[in-house]
Amino acid sequence: MNDELLSLVEREVLRWPGVTSEPGRFNAVAFRYGKREIGHVQRDHIADLPVTPEMHQTLLAKGRARPHRAGSKGYVSYPMKDPEDVSVILEILGSNYDRAKAAAERRAASREGGGEA
Repeated sequence: MNDELLSLVEREVLRWPGVTSEPGRFNAVAFRYGKREIGHVQRDHIADLPVTPEMHQTLLAKGRARPHRAGSKGYVSYPMKDPEDVSVILEILGSNYDRAKAAAERRAASREGGGEA
């Protein structure tokens, strides 16, 4: 596999408002919305993605994703071998983006409302 798939992920994710990338640990590209990481892709083409418990179970049951290779709870590792994998990874990153954006909006509304949740 070449870096073309990684470049495809980077180009798409960086189009989303508020998303930035930065070098991550172990030669990864980490994607963030604000301070919150929505996922990262290692240069060996493994995406490490934070997921909800429900998503974790579903992804593992489908057989492509596997438990995070470093044992981080709440993450899965997903190999990126072909364009279909890129589509799944983008879907997961998109879900993480939506959750991070919603959380930031709730925090902002709470600050504006004098602490009401």
